Amino acid sequence: MTVSKLKTHNYLADIVVVNKNEKLVLLVEIKNIQLEVSFPQEQAISQINFYLQIIYKNDYSLINNDVFAMIVDINKIEIYKYNFSNDNPYLKLLVSLPTSVILSHYDPDFNNKRIFNLYMETLVEAWLRDLVYHWKSEIPPGLKELAEIGLLSQIEGGKTYSQVNIGADTLH
Repeated sequence: MTVSKLKTHNYLADIVVVNKNEKLVLLVEIKNIQLEVSFPQEQAISQINFYLQIIYKNDYSLINNDVFAMIVDINKIEIYKYNFSNDNPYLKLLVSLPTSVILSHYDPDFNNKRIFNLYMETLVEAWLRDLVYHWKSEIPPGLKELAEIGLLSQIEGGKTYSQVNIGADTLH
């Protein structure tokens, strides 16, 4: 993903997934707490909206036609589709999956220990890479649901990046 064209301040995204054409398909925000439909969840949605608008305004060619966002908390993984409406861009919730069911596939003790943000990010990235490359499972958890909403076909053959500076000159 070429981000050198972005001329903005630096904002750190937890995980981004680009397709095989190096276009942004999925932006992931991870919170290791339970997000309620209140300020913390609204803040996470607002943060993703902000990141996507930065990229959209600076170089729309970096973004796939269908862009998804994922918000992960300790209880649920919510996947949204982004609508780049000129007047009112918004995220539409498509599916919600139980975090423990998905991530315990990569750490069987997931439900029995304290999970820190960076470790949860690692588990989510392992899951996304399993969906992209099938490194652990022929049928990773959530595969059917992601296929039904059109996300799976967009990320297959792509790449994942963690701790991405939106607006920076390089991915790291």
